[in-house]
Amino acid sequence: MSDDEKRLSALGSVDPTPMEASPSASDRQLYNEQPADAKEAPTGDPKPTPPARSSRWKLFAALGCLAVVILVLVIVLPVYFLVIKKRNTSTGGHGGSGGGGAVNGDDTLPVAQPDGATSGGDGSKVYTEDGSSFTYTNKFGGHWSYDPARPFANGEHVPPSKRSSLFDLRPMAASNVSFIFAEARAQSYTPALNETWKWGQDTIKGVNLGGWLVTEPFITPALYQKYSSMTYPNGSYQIIDEWKLVEQMKADGSIGDLEKHYATFYTEKDFADIVAAGLNWVRLPIPFWAVETVGNEPYIESVQWKYVLKAIGWARKYGLRINLDLHTHPGSQNGWNHSGLNNGPLGVNWLNGVMGIANAQRSLDYIRIITQFISQPEYAPVVPYFGIVNEPRIMAGNHVLQPEVVQSFYFEAYKQIRNVTGIGEGKGPMIGIHDGFLGFSEWNTFLTGADRLSIDTHPYFAFDGPNDAPLESFIPRPCSRWGDAINVTQSTFGVITAGEISAAVNDCGLFVTGVGTPTRYQGDCDPWMKWENWDQTTKDSLRQFALSSMDALQNWFFWTWKIGPSATDNSVRAPFWSYKLGLDNGWLPTDPRDAVGACVRQGQSGTPFNGQHPAWATGGAGAGEIQAAATATLTWPPTSLGPSYPVALYLPTYTPTGTHTTLAVPRITAHGVSPGDGWFNDNDQAPLMVPIQSCSYPEAYGGALMPQPTVPFCGNTEVVAMPTPVAVLTADGSGLPFTTTVLEYSAVPGEVTVPFDTSSSTTVAAKRRYAPRGGMPMPTLA
Repeated sequence: MSDDEKRLSALGSVDPTPMEASPSASDRQLYNEQPADAKEAPTGDPKPTPPARSSRWKLFAALGCLAVVILVLVIVLPVYFLVIKKRNTSTGGHGGSGGGGAVNGDDTLPVAQPDGATSGGDGSKVYTEDGSSFTYTNKFGGHWSYDPARPFANGEHVPPSKRSSLFDLRPMAASNVSFIFAEARAQSYTPALNETWKWGQDTIKGVNLGGWLVTEPFITPALYQKYSSMTYPNGSYQIIDEWKLVEQMKADGSIGDLEKHYATFYTEKDFADIVAAGLNWVRLPIPFWAVETVGNEPYIESVQWKYVLKAIGWARKYGLRINLDLHTHPGSQNGWNHSGLNNGPLGVNWLNGVMGIANAQRSLDYIRIITQFISQPEYAPVVPYFGIVNEPRIMAGNHVLQPEVVQSFYFEAYKQIRNVTGIGEGKGPMIGIHDGFLGFSEWNTFLTGADRLSIDTHPYFAFDGPNDAPLESFIPRPCSRWGDAINVTQSTFGVITAGEISAAVNDCGLFVTGVGTPTRYQGDCDPWMKWENWDQTTKDSLRQFALSSMDALQNWFFWTWKIGPSATDNSVRAPFWSYKLGLDNGWLPTDPRDAVGACVRQGQSGTPFNGQHPAWATGGAGAGEIQAAATATLTWPPTSLGPSYPVALYLPTYTPTGTHTTLAVPRITAHGVSPGDGWFNDNDQAPLMVPIQSCSYPEAYGGALMPQPTVPFCGNTEVVAMPTPVAVLTADGSGLPFTTTVLEYSAVPGEVTVPFDTSSSTTVAAKRRYAPRGGMPMPTLA
């Protein structure tokens, strides 16, 4: 038996085949049936003679001793292997304290039901960790399931013909009929977690859990309104993103309020309500600081991971699948507040600026660490999709990040993920790459043949411009703008998901554009914010617009499930963006399947998708077979970050000498159950990237304000012709050219020759070294 098979066996997990399949060997044992390969005794054999009474007592005594031994082993061995002999790899890879170890199981797993129930359907009572209870409502044929003795089981494989036998054989309270509904299933039309999700046939009807583990002012306005009196001399607000929020909370002693927010903003009841709304996936944005922080990053480190584990436990219980989205990156991938730091284009220090490569190297480590965790069999069925970068700021006509540089990063991340998981269906998650607002059709030929690579697109109308057209005019637009293009992408590229959509037709709403940032909408936003005054016509139009969006995009996640109230009047003032508010008040559908056919009803028929992605796109034939020509220019690290940083070999980089950081697993009290150790593939032992100890690095978040260095960074030596002139982005928007320079350094061991090319200078051979050679000069802005 392989290590993975042993771990699966320890889970008490079951045959993931469809429900009508024949029972497995473990099923037959449960139903008290004889295994198919068991030998039958000859029919002429006499009936065995019962043992004498004295023999029975000896047998009972022997069995009693054996039971004691087994009890000792059951108690001692899990303690030894899960606690004493736990992987000792919790040293932070970049100087942060990192994760690792176990967290309190009582805090991260659902609680046992006091009545002994382990599953239930519509109308059943559910008790939560704070002792409260609620009635589970599901009009879509779904069922919850959680057995504390088998906390990582995703529901038992119980063929319908055997459910009554299972009910008869298991002891349970008279009122407990839960074993009839043994699988965790969100709805009857959604595959249970122990069944295969069929890409192209099953459709995502999802919602984001925005503002929870990555705060955003418009989703959690009260956290930011507390500091609305803090302004700069020009009147602009100081506390506009999580970086500044945490700094201020630490300064005034209220930092504990942030974990109170984590503990209360989303709870188990929300997950139950989400499936009750007919939704079957959640997209969970998480920050990189859930893994670690480095240097002067003020964020609370690692605490968020406890709530990721809670989310996985609740999703498992209610049959939801998770799209885990790495929403922030070191240095900020877009300069917007939901990256953690709201500094605009000049604040993008990921794949941009002097520290752009080093920050991206940290990202790759975090992607790898998260992949190792979610690929473990204990968690993989619940987290089958991993979005690796949220909204990198490429943007057609407004480039900050260069498309080819982001593509190089995506390819490197893809290789590292598949090195952990292997190639083919069922081996690790679908990988989501964001289109960078270039338009998803621009990616249709990217990495053809890649194994389970998905495009993530966020198509919004709200930020197009003033958008002052009549509301009803927006209803057909999603169909005409996206419908046919989505079908083409599904047929040529493969899986595409709309990771964020909303009911917004303009950018009105409290803090929607940021704290203190004006809206594009030129009219009065007040009527759009005071949803209590909307008439039925307005609600009907919004509902039809939402249905058109859902139908055109097919696999979607609404942004977001809920919006927190304003501290001013205790009401939601960004109503376009709350699925829960729209569901409760009539401008979002009570059944998301109502979206099917919405575009046809709008006269936008188009060419339908036939439900068949290219085989390789879902892990089938040809998966992982990428033509060499398609990746020839996707070098890592990239040789250039664009016009402002044309010589990437002169930029700071980290070195692969760091020790592993593993993410925490729940502490399990159930005997014989392993929560995993945070690291799926032990063959992956490559060190993490860390600073070169003898080198001095620039500040990680200020590099975009610095010009291209004209000499190699500490540890690099090469011969490169510097192009001239080269305009770089400066604080005042002016260009800062630097002169042509040819720098030569003595050879060192380990020389690697790589090509360097630029249209504005002579092509020369570039030689890269890694031996430490002192600090990098720190140029200043003119």
